[in-house]
Amino acid sequence: MKLIKTLLLAVLATLTLTTAFAQDATIRKNLAERLPNLPPIDEISKTPMPGVFEVRFNQTEIFYTDAEGNYVLQGSMIDTKARVDLTEQRLDKLTAIAFKDLPLKDAFTIVRGNGKRKMAVFEDPNCGYCKRFERDLMQIDNVTVHVFLYPILSADSGEKSRHIWCARDKGKAFLDWMVRDVTPPAATCDASAVARNFEFGKKARITGTPTIFFADGSRVPGAIGADRIEKMLASAKP
Repeated sequence: MKLIKTLLLAVLATLTLTTAFAQDATIRKNLAERLPNLPPIDEISKTPMPGVFEVRFNQTEIFYTDAEGNYVLQGSMIDTKARVDLTEQRLDKLTAIAFKDLPLKDAFTIVRGNGKRKMAVFEDPNCGYCKRFERDLMQIDNVTVHVFLYPILSADSGEKSRHIWCARDKGKAFLDWMVRDVTPPAATCDASAVARNFEFGKKARITGTPTIFFADGSRVPGAIGADRIEKMLASAKP
């Protein structure tokens, strides 16, 4: 009896897998024919909504379709019972970044106290929320802050970022501007790191500033106060 049960389970598993492969093939075929400009599909997977499938492409871009690829939906899938944005959760998972994988060579550091705790932040010099965040961050001790210049607001943001990056003391020039409103003096050098930050941010879906990363890989979009910074630093274990 136990053997028969095991065989039945194996058959069901095989049938399920075969159906999944067939469904995947159907969706890929129909979408490729009907949407010829669609980039290559990376993955097709079931969603919690019956009959709706997630289609992932370009590594982190997704939309939804039915089992035949007849219809396409873009936007957020919300779990109304749990009150959770499932699309946002999925994208957060797809774009999760381990702290060690951040391109720290393209950042400069500001060290306070013993510098044992670590965090990174992507900031636009003309971002008002970033300036407020930096003023709150002045209250935090024993931390190393990796600052990525991320000019996404204007051409002037790019110019200020280059001047800060090329300053003799990047950290001082940055804080002089962000905290004390002292315009960074004009300076020139190889500022290609700023452009690389911009490209990295696009891939990592960093769409606003500040965006903060802690040592455990957790990401916080937007400015947070000193109390929450302390809590995040205390709980962040790499």
